[in-house]
Amino acid sequence: MRLVILVVCFSTLFINEMAAQSSAKDTSSYLFYEPPGLMPKVFAPGIISTSNLYEFGIAFSETADRVYYAVKLNDEWKAEIRYVELRNGRWSKSQKLELNDKYSYNDPYLSYDEHRLYFISNRPLGGEGETKDSDLWYIEKKENGWSRPIGVSEVVNTGKDEFYISLTRSGTLYFASNAHTSTEDKWDFDIYYAKSKKGEFQEPVRMGDSINSIDFECDAFVSPDESYMIFCSTRAGGQGEGDLYISFKNSANKWTKAMNMGEHINTKTHDFCPFVTQDGKYLFYTSNEDIYWVDATIIVDLREKYGQ
Repeated sequence: MRLVILVVCFSTLFINEMAAQSSAKDTSSYLFYEPPGLMPKVFAPGIISTSNLYEFGIAFSETADRVYYAVKLNDEWKAEIRYVELRNGRWSKSQKLELNDKYSYNDPYLSYDEHRLYFISNRPLGGEGETKDSDLWYIEKKENGWSRPIGVSEVVNTGKDEFYISLTRSGTLYFASNAHTSTEDKWDFDIYYAKSKKGEFQEPVRMGDSINSIDFECDAFVSPDESYMIFCSTRAGGQGEGDLYISFKNSANKWTKAMNMGEHINTKTHDFCPFVTQDGKYLFYTSNEDIYWVDATIIVDLREKYGQ
C-alpha cells in the first residue's frame, strides 16, 4: 500500500509540475503560429523550417522571444547556428550567429539565466587550428554581445566526441559521448551526466542500461526537475533510422527503462534533437530535415499509459 501511495503521489507531483509550467506567461505565441495539438506539425514553415535547407536542434528563451537553431551546410555535417528574435512586436529575419566560419556549430542550448548559450563545435579547445573531434562549448552574454567561445570543461570534453547539452535546475549536465569505446565505431555513443559542485562539473558518469544500449544513444533532453528524459536511439525495434525514447524518474528516484515514444512521434526517417519549452507546453524535435512541434501533454499521456 505504501508503494502505491508513493507512486500516486509522485505521478501527481509530475502532472502538477507540467501544469505549472504550462501556466507560464507566453508573450510571443511561438512566432505567432497556431499551436499544435497532439498531432506533430512542421514548425514555422518558410521561416525556420524551409524546403531547401536541413534544420535541426532548436532552443527557446524562457518567454520564447528568441529562437536558436542549427542549419546543415554540407554533406560533412558542417553546420551553423541561426536565430530569430522578437523586436517591437515583430520577428526579425533569420540571422547567423557570428562565430569563426572555419568550424562547425550546432545543438544550441540556453542556460536558465540565459547568460550562456551552449553548443557543440569541432574547433580545437585551444581556439585555433585544424578541425578536430566535437566538444561542448558556450559563449557568455556581454554588454556588447557575446564572448568568444569557451570550452565547457576539460573534465567533460575528451579526445573523442561529445554531443548535445541539457542542463537541469540543479546544474547537472547531461550529454552524449563516444569516449568509452575503444572500437572504430565512432557512432557508439552513450548518454552521460556530470553533477555540478561549486560551479565546476564533476567526473562524468555513464548512465545505466535503462537508458543506454549497445547502439547509438544521443541528444538527451532532461526536464528541469529531472522527472523525465527524452533521447534518440538507433536500437532495434524502432520505427526508422533513429527514434525518440522516453524515461521517467520513479518514486525510488531511479530512471525507468526507456520506452519508444511510438509511431505518433517517430517516423521512418531519423527523429532526434528533442527540446521541451520552459513553459512545459511544447515538445520540439527534428524529423525529415525540418523541425516539428507537438503539444507536450503527450509526455503526461505516456507516463499514465505505462504507469510510470
